[in-house]
Amino acid sequence: MMICSVVGHVWATKKEASLAGLKLMVVQEEVTNQRGGETFVAADAVGAGIGERVLVVTGSTARRALGSDTLGVDCAIVGIIDALEVDKENRENRERSARGATVTKKVV
Repeated sequence: MMICSVVGHVWATKKEASLAGLKLMVVQEEVTNQRGGETFVAADAVGAGIGERVLVVTGSTARRALGSDTLGVDCAIVGIIDALEVDKENRENRERSARGATVTKKVV
């Protein structure tokens, strides 16, 4: 799964028949040290809107999430993120280490 932001809609009046009725959205990956923030189209299985952060799956998992292995879909929105908690101290230390800064651990 990937964390993405919904950045737009896709309107396609002519498309492959299996895509009829699917809501297509433009999503952008969150930039991490593993991923580069690519933008792509995803079929929406949960009713996401522009500006929301979402969970996205790809490949056969995306087709299964939409209920059919025969759909012409490679990416699907499967969840809307309400909140996301990350271990802030560890993340900040990793970012400092990546920049070459000295990491000091707090002792409480």
